[in-house]
Amino acid sequence: MAGTGPAPRGPAWRAVALCVGRSAVLLARGRVHLPRENVGRILRFADGSVTRVFRETRVDDVLPADPCVLVVAFTLRLVRGRVHRLFEAESILNTPLFVGFPGMVTKLWCAHDAAGNYRGFYEWDGPQQAQHYASALWRVLELVCVPGTIRYKVLPGLRRDEALAEPTRMATSSDGPDGAWWRLLAAE
Repeated sequence: MAGTGPAPRGPAWRAVALCVGRSAVLLARGRVHLPRENVGRILRFADGSVTRVFRETRVDDVLPADPCVLVVAFTLRLVRGRVHRLFEAESILNTPLFVGFPGMVTKLWCAHDAAGNYRGFYEWDGPQQAQHYASALWRVLELVCVPGTIRYKVLPGLRRDEALAEPTRMATSSDGPDGAWWRLLAAE
């Protein structure tokens, strides 16, 4: 399932607003956690880029019946040099913008690569829910990103930990020329 672009603005912003409300409930109930097991892991992608996991977010009690991996990539405007570390620190404040979307299981927050691209590496329950989230997120990201750098890929039937343990499971018959940026080669 390829990322097809942004959702229409009205529905996207309504979805984000609903997510923020649900996020507040999840946070208040202590159902959102920041595990440390994957922090510091190095991820290598087929386009030659390398990134480091700087944070993980997990929602309790979400056992995906229809798992999928979602990979999101983007380049922030005006974020260069030491400002990258500042973004990593403040990005925790962005948690309410995604954790309350239906089906969210876990997210690995990936630091910028050599080209300045950030990635989110998620597990989601349901490819349609992952697609809905990613197309709504686009509208938030377009406010702060370099135009043309927002991308996402939904990989149905795959759990995040399976992809990390055996990255070849991410290869699909529809990789095409754009398949390199999202396809994991190694997780160290």
